[in-house]
Amino acid sequence: MLRLGRPALRLRMTFGVMAFVLSLFAGRLVLLQGVDPDSYAQAAATENAAKYTLHANRGTIEDRNGVELAVTEDAVAITADPQQTKPVAQQLAAILAPKLPGTTTAKLVAAMSGTGRFTYLARQVSPTVWTTIQTEIKAANVPIAEQNKGKPTEQQAPLLAGLYTEEDPIRSHPNGSIAATVVGVTGADGKGLSGLEYGLNDKLSGKDGQAMYEVDAKGNKIPNANHTVQEPKPGLGVQLTLDTDLQYVAQKRIEAAVKQYKASSGTVVVMDVKSGELMAMANYPTFDPNKKYTSSDLNNPALERSYEPGSVQKVVTMAALADAGIIDLNTKLQVPGSIDVQRRIIKDHWAHDTMNLTISGVIAKSSNVGTIMAAQKMPIPQFVKYLHDFGFGEPTGLNFPGETKGLLTPGDEWPELTRSNVAFGQGLSVNAVQETAAVNAVANGGVYVPPKLVRNYIDANGATIPNQTAPPRRVVSEKAAKEVATMMEAVTAKKGTAPQAAIDGYLVAGKTGTAQQVVPGTGKYGAWATSFAGFAPADNPRFVTYVVLHDPQGARGGGLQGGPVFRDVMSYALQKYVVPPTGAQQPNIPLTWSSAKR
Repeated sequence: MLRLGRPALRLRMTFGVMAFVLSLFAGRLVLLQGVDPDSYAQAAATENAAKYTLHANRGTIEDRNGVELAVTEDAVAITADPQQTKPVAQQLAAILAPKLPGTTTAKLVAAMSGTGRFTYLARQVSPTVWTTIQTEIKAANVPIAEQNKGKPTEQQAPLLAGLYTEEDPIRSHPNGSIAATVVGVTGADGKGLSGLEYGLNDKLSGKDGQAMYEVDAKGNKIPNANHTVQEPKPGLGVQLTLDTDLQYVAQKRIEAAVKQYKASSGTVVVMDVKSGELMAMANYPTFDPNKKYTSSDLNNPALERSYEPGSVQKVVTMAALADAGIIDLNTKLQVPGSIDVQRRIIKDHWAHDTMNLTISGVIAKSSNVGTIMAAQKMPIPQFVKYLHDFGFGEPTGLNFPGETKGLLTPGDEWPELTRSNVAFGQGLSVNAVQETAAVNAVANGGVYVPPKLVRNYIDANGATIPNQTAPPRRVVSEKAAKEVATMMEAVTAKKGTAPQAAIDGYLVAGKTGTAQQVVPGTGKYGAWATSFAGFAPADNPRFVTYVVLHDPQGARGGGLQGGPVFRDVMSYALQKYVVPPTGAQQPNIPLTWSSAKR
């Protein structure tokens, strides 16, 4: 006899299971809607949202007069959704490749045929190029659409689609090579690679923003759906102290000199005497950042190259000696043709017997021996302190990336040979801006003014924020500076070493330099640098100009090779800034003296 089931028990078990399942749903519903609804809603939105970076506008770099040297222009990055582009990758690549330098059809096809939903195809493409690409894609799709008419969906050929863009600004340089080694360049990612673009990258870059949009299953933005936007913060603009016109003249003039004397390179620096503002910082060779360049083009030799300055350094030596009361314009020396310093024979650049030279004659004829004789009267620690006061062995304060602080023997317990060499410009190394600033201290009445390259920062509202620099400091007395300036006036006179640097109508103070240089990798002298530094008007200085040529060929001389460059650049600066001649005449400064009258 069959035993029938127990319907009541089965019914109770069924209701029990259903109640348990419903309680799970209820608990989940309470959790979603009551306990933590916001986080779950946010998670759902995030899963169906796409993030887009909103690039901040990079600040403009301009000269002292507002002339733009580096600006940001609109451009786009071309991206692809491989799920959409894979079927038509070959056709799209055929359109893109001819218009996108730096890539190939094969690379584009591979990128558009990959996995995932996003890939970059090209960066910093001009809007004009992108418009051309869009036009060709639309034209290519017309016959495809015609062929697809009337066919079932599964038989239709795919249209060319799946390319997108996002903002990707490009950096351009409206004035090409002018100040290129100073301004520097940015990379494909928009960040600075060299020069001020690198050194001031944090200020120039600003802060990128972000947009978040709801998208459908294919990654397309949903119209009128929720979206959030965090606006980008633009970078600061930078106003330099450079004058584009003067920079251009200096670059062209040093280029001509480098080519004329077959030098390896050259630099010109122009500084405003009172403010320390760098009006020009020109190098040759240089480059145009709008065209192809190599990493070796990107350095700024005016700050990044160190070398032994040679006899221009005698300006500093004489200023220190005059300030200490060891010499004055009445100092007379009997200068032999050579001098023995710790069993090392040091000679003048020209052969001569013992000469009766005034201290002005020592400078005018650039006598190494006479300079050493005068310098030996000062204690070495005192001499070293003056050198540091003039900025040697120390950074300029410009915070320029890659700047060298030169080389000055540490401590102040130097051997006599080191002091003697340094006194006439060998045995220490400098960069061109350091040497310019040191000579500028003499032109400025004995007050050292830290060099300045950035004048102001400019915010998004156009408000200027002055760039603060270290305060000026007195390094020698006004009397000492004036005495040395008078000595330097004799250099550009007819009997001096640089009459080529004279400027009609102006009183010019200057100093030549010709220094041996160590050949890299050898540890031995075998190259040369010739230079000229000066200021005008000498009796009321407005500008200091410093010229240096590395490895010039043929007859060498700071007056012969650097003097004419100084004259032309300084003449332009004086004319542009309407600096009138003071009317002072070239003083008749005795360079020699008679033993009978001593």
